[in-house]
Amino acid sequence: MAIKKIEINTFLSFAKDNLVLDVRSPGEFSHAHIPNAYSLPLYTDEERKVVGTAYKQESKETAIKIGLDYFGPKMRKMVEEVEGLLKNETKKILVHCWRGGMRSGGVAWLLDLYGFDVYQLEGGYKAYRNWVLQQFEKPFEFKILGGNTGTGKTYLLNELQKNGLQVVDLEALACHKGSALGGINQPVQPSQEMFENLLAVELSENIPAAEIWLEDESQRIGNLNIPNVLWYKMKESDLYYLIVPFEERLKFLVKEYGDLPKIEINNAILRIQKRLGGLETKNTLRYLEEENFYECFSILLKYYDKYYERGLAKKETGTVIKIAAETVNAIVNSQLILKEINL
Repeated sequence: MAIKKIEINTFLSFAKDNLVLDVRSPGEFSHAHIPNAYSLPLYTDEERKVVGTAYKQESKETAIKIGLDYFGPKMRKMVEEVEGLLKNETKKILVHCWRGGMRSGGVAWLLDLYGFDVYQLEGGYKAYRNWVLQQFEKPFEFKILGGNTGTGKTYLLNELQKNGLQVVDLEALACHKGSALGGINQPVQPSQEMFENLLAVELSENIPAAEIWLEDESQRIGNLNIPNVLWYKMKESDLYYLIVPFEERLKFLVKEYGDLPKIEINNAILRIQKRLGGLETKNTLRYLEEENFYECFSILLKYYDKYYERGLAKKETGTVIKIAAETVNAIVNSQLILKEINL
């Protein structure tokens, strides 16, 4: 066999059914990687630093020799690890490093020598990042699902997806529900770069010519930002604004967040105290301590209603389609949306 070098689109096509090996260091991988790739580092973070320093301060040849000292003792273990991952299946092995250079070349050579069907990504992870940014430039047509806090928009998106609409759940990708309470009991948020990688994959799996439904968000979701080009497209898109009575939304929030750890809710309230105001913060925390979640969340809901409605008033482009709903019921409300778009 021989190592085949392939460009990014072919690589991603093969990646759907084959094994992707990221041979960058553990630190590089943990920061961000191709979704579903497996980390098979050629060097540890410290070894990478040593090799890189030798390359810059001494010579390429010195760096290669040091790298070979690190690589040699790991060869058998790497081959056996790949065998274990394959579980006797016949699959292509897709290998990449940062730029498609020596690290992926060395591991590809080893695995090819052993007899695997090996493909090396031209341009490496850097080529993948260029592909990610290109996805955000595609002419997607977005439909935005809006509504004040507590309308159950995430559940509603899920129902729309069940009814055959294309949906991208930004909050699920960001591991955050958007509000001050949105990070409680959620996984650790990915890095900005990893969020973009995940988002690009989600977008690429949809049909560009068809509408994609997104939830109306602030540009910032927790610690992450929606990429500028997508954010501007979202702001220009039609907004389907669900109007649900305050009391119904309040009951939903109490049910949704009432069982969260009190200390986490307390900390979340303190994070917005400057905008909430001294008196309202004091009252909210008092109600929380008394476990009067109804009054506690009522104050928060009024605060978020003002915040959301100010943003709605600033919308300059795209049509706002208002849809009245009686309760927070995703199944019922999805039918209202489908009726509005004639489905």
